[in-house]
Amino acid sequence: MSMKIDNWLLEILACPACKAPLRAETEADELVCTSDSCGLIYPVRDDIPVLLVDEARKSA
Repeated sequence: MSMKIDNWLLEILACPACKAPLRAETEADELVCTSDSCGLIYPVRDDIPVLLVDEARKSA
């Protein structure tokens, strides 16, 4: 099941750590920071983005 986040919401969401835009990874139910220096990946649970740095993981 893929997440459902409206495009208008995705356009205004930003990484809490560095303020860069986020990109949706719908197959993985995650939001990925687009900054090369940050690169945090935030989970989406029940179609709700969990934008907490403590809940994020670093990209590989």
